[in-house]
Order: sequence, then structure tokens, then C-alpha cells
Amino acid sequence: MDSDKIKELKRARLLNGPVGKTLISLAIPMGFGLATIFLFNIVDTFYVGQLGAKPLAAMGFTFPVTYIVMSVALGFGIGASSTISRAIGEGQQDKVRRLTTDVVGLSVLIVTLFAMIGLTNLRRIFSLMGADDETLGLISDYMIPWFLGVGLLGIPIVSDGAIRATGDTKSPAIIMATAGLVNIVLDPFLIFGIGPFPRLELQGAALASVISWSLTFVATLWILGKRERMIELPLFAAKRSLESWKQILRISLPAAGTNILEPLSMAVLTRMVVQFGEEAVAAFGVGSRVESLALIGVAALSIAISPFVGQNYGARNHDRIRAALRFGMRFSLAWGIAVLVILFSFADVISRVFNDDSAVIEAAVLFLKILPFSYGFLGISWLVNSAFNALNKPLQASFVLLLHLFAFVLPLAYFGSRLGGLKGVFAGMAIGHVLIGISAHLIAHRLLARLESEIQTAICRDC
Repeated sequence: MDSDKIKELKRARLLNGPVGKTLISLAIPMGFGLATIFLFNIVDTFYVGQLGAKPLAAMGFTFPVTYIVMSVALGFGIGASSTISRAIGEGQQDKVRRLTTDVVGLSVLIVTLFAMIGLTNLRRIFSLMGADDETLGLISDYMIPWFLGVGLLGIPIVSDGAIRATGDTKSPAIIMATAGLVNIVLDPFLIFGIGPFPRLELQGAALASVISWSLTFVATLWILGKRERMIELPLFAAKRSLESWKQILRISLPAAGTNILEPLSMAVLTRMVVQFGEEAVAAFGVGSRVESLALIGVAALSIAISPFVGQNYGARNHDRIRAALRFGMRFSLAWGIAVLVILFSFADVISRVFNDDSAVIEAAVLFLKILPFSYGFLGISWLVNSAFNALNKPLQASFVLLLHLFAFVLPLAYFGSRLGGLKGVFAGMAIGHVLIGISAHLIAHRLLARLESEIQTAICRDC
């Protein structure tokens, strides 16, 4: 079967197939791919934990910063997926190729800029987060190779948005899974110096990641350029590129900007946690990584819902969009309950896997017994945010995230820290997640009602 026929079948599935079944079929491969990526973060944390509490604390400091850079790339991937999926839904293949080519060129510029900013301001950034001189040295060991190689990750993240827009979530998942497995295999050799490899500790963890990213870089560009024929040379053509960038940036800038706010809030939360000791910071890093893996199902569905909503919006299938959000919200609540039962029951066992320091274990157990109560609601906000971007409503998507962080999570975590110490920080975060889930549901309902009213008005006017 030729590639054009395959593309038509993918498009037909998103526009006409059973909603729940289609979303799950899109989410499952993404779930496996994301699980592998998050698993290698867990494995990194496990191996670094064997080096001691100080290196583990240094790893905890790096999480918000690495998350910021990846969030920017994800924001541009959201813009790519939204604009390209709507063009596919409209049946405009020339526009699809033009947008894909220009988003790849744009990602090269953006990732290079952020790598330069990170390398030249590294110590200043982490000093502001509260890292002392000894910890700064360990952080530099990890972050210098990370920033030097981040282009090998950032460009594929953006390009994967273009691949997912076609309805193909399997290829990005396979690429992510392969890269994650390579990282997992390389970690112990480069961190501990097994066999002919030197003992590089934190630097080795970063180098293992960079090597695995090179696979994603090559594979993603091959799929877009060779298999899908969605890239046209040259990558930069002044008039064409500027027009495409304008369309992509309308979604990407708000998405990237608000995505940055989430890891920045993580940095603020880390600063709150610092007052309770480096063991608390280490535990916060452990909990955050376990959380990423625990929410894998909802994360995968929130990625899958974007091309589904985008293509159906382009084809004016609004009933399917509403049905997709209903399905996603029920799924998120069910997933959250399952995760709560598992993490609450095994919090102590999970915490001991990463470190044997009793203070780290105690703090990590607090995290894993409090935050999971809110995960189902947090997942709803992710789904709504992804759907809003696909609906070409980036400001509404940004509003949901701003509300989450600055009206709920950060203020409640701060007041919690004053009233209940570290437990209060985690309780404040959990309450914030619950409030944003409820708010996002209400906002989505109102937006969809307005969109449907506008369509009905347009139809009546044509009559």
C-alpha cells in the first residue's frame, strides 16, 4: 500500500472511527514511548541515588531547568501539531508540506538560542534556585553536556508534533522507546565506569542521554523527509517561512510561554522545599519523576487528543470533539484512582528503591501519599489544554495553565508551607490540582457551547 493511501486511511480513522477506540489506539503507542522516556529518567534517578544524597539533590535542581527547555520544544510541537492537523483535515496537502518544512527550520533556531542562554548563565540560574557551591559543581557536570546536546532532542520533539498531526503516533513512540532503552543500557556504564568506560557519575548520566537523543534526531528527520515526504528543501525561504512561522507561532508562542511557566513554578516549589533541607529536595526530585511515570496514561491521551481534535475541527465535526473530551475526562479520573491506590499502598517501598537515607525516604513517602489524590483532576486540565490548542484557542489554553499555577498551586503551596511544613507544600499542590481540574471542565464546556452556537448561526445565515 503506497504512502498516500495510508495517509487517507489515517485521516478517515480520526474523522469517522469510534471516538473512544480511536483515541485509545492513538494513545497506546504514545504511552509506551513516553513510559520508556520517563523510565530512563527514573533509572537516571536510581543510579544517581547510589552516588549519595548530594548528587541526588543536584539532580533534583536540574529537573525544572531541563523541563523548561523541553517545554519550549513541546510548545512548538503543539503549534506544529495544531496547524498541520487542521490543514490535513481541510485536505490541503501543499500547505501541510510547507508548514512541516518551516516548523523544522524554526525549531533549529529556537533550540540553538536556548542552549546558548543555558550555557552562558548556568551558575547564575541554579544559584537563584538555592544551590550551594558544592552542589553547583555537580550540577555543572550534568548540565554542560546536556545543553551541548539538547538540539538532538529539541528538534525531534518539534518534528514529532508534525508526525502526530497525521494520526501516526506509533512512529514517534517507537523512536522514543528505542532512545529510552539505549539510555537505560548506557547509564550504568558511563555513571559507574563499568568495563572500558571511565567513571563519569553525573556527567555520564547526561552523556548517555545525549547519545540516545542522536537516534531520535536521525529517525525523526528520516520519517518526515523520506517516508512521509513532508519536508521540502530549502528549510528556509524568506517569504514562505515567515508566513508559515506566523501561523505556527500563533499557537506555539502562547503554548511555549505557558509551558515554561510550569517548570518555572517547579523551580519556585523547589525553592520552597530547600528550606526543609537537601534531603527534601532529593525527595521532591524522586517524587516528581515517579509522578511523571504514574501519569503516563493521561499524558499519552492528552497528546493523542490533539491531532484528533485538530483534524475534526478542520472538518467541522464538533460533536466528535465534545465526545472526545467526555471520554478523556472519564479516563483521567479512572486512571487517577488506580494510580492513587498503587502509590499510596507502596509509597515506602518505591521511595527506598532510590535512596537509603531515612530523611529522603520519609519526605518521598509524604509526596507519594498526598499528591496522587489529585492526579485525576490534573489530567483533566492537561486534556482540556491540549484540546484548546488544537481548536486554535491558544489564549484559552494559556489561561487554564496560568490559573493552575498562579491562582491555585503556588499560593496554596506557599500557605501550606507556612502552616504545615513540607507536608503543607504537598497538600497545597494537591488541592491546586483538584481546583484546576474542576475549573478546566467548566471552561471547556462553555467554550464548546460557544463554538457550536457560532457554527449553528453561520448555518442559519447561509440558509
